[in-house]
Amino acid sequence: MESFKDNLIRKFGKDYLDKVSKARVGLAGAGGLGSNCALNLVRSGLKKLTIIDFDIIIPSNLDRQFYFLDQVGLNKVEALKINLLRVNLDLEIKAVVKKIDKGNIKALFSDCDIVVECFDRAEDKKMLVEELVGSGKFIVAVSGVGGIGLSDEIQAHQLKENLVLVGDLKSDISRNPPISPRVNIAAAKQADLVLTYLLNNKANLL
Repeated sequence: MESFKDNLIRKFGKDYLDKVSKARVGLAGAGGLGSNCALNLVRSGLKKLTIIDFDIIIPSNLDRQFYFLDQVGLNKVEALKINLLRVNLDLEIKAVVKKIDKGNIKALFSDCDIVVECFDRAEDKKMLVEELVGSGKFIVAVSGVGGIGLSDEIQAHQLKENLVLVGDLKSDISRNPPISPRVNIAAAKQADLVLTYLLNNKANLL
């Protein structure tokens, strides 16, 4: 794994790797957004991840989530940990099989510097923001990634100093199911905002 580390240092410098590898990032959900965001973060040099989800992999997940056919039936967080370690063995991943709710969310992400919201349901997204925005943690949430095309409409919107919302802010996944390209664009933007924050201590959007 020294070659992985050395490659990043050669491209971006030791200061870059020090900043991104020391922070702990929490992922609230390990589906389309969470699994792909995690992959982007790990490829970018992040080492410390807390990934929380209660769900298992089903065949219909494979069109947009970072899982494989032989992993159907496994817990998402445990399968995602396996997949991420195939990219970089030198990771510190907390894979927690648990349903996140209002009563446990603060404790589950207590040691995270950043929390990435990767839920499907609007009410869960709202709950996460309401419970964590006052904590001072940097939060990257998503609203509007459904459908096909018009991918340039998936933008980052800084709502507060510590809250950024990614998406087109209008597409409803119940009417326009999410498909891999737009989900991956949003997940990549989430990862990019995490990196931007870690390198600058702000999102650089305001």
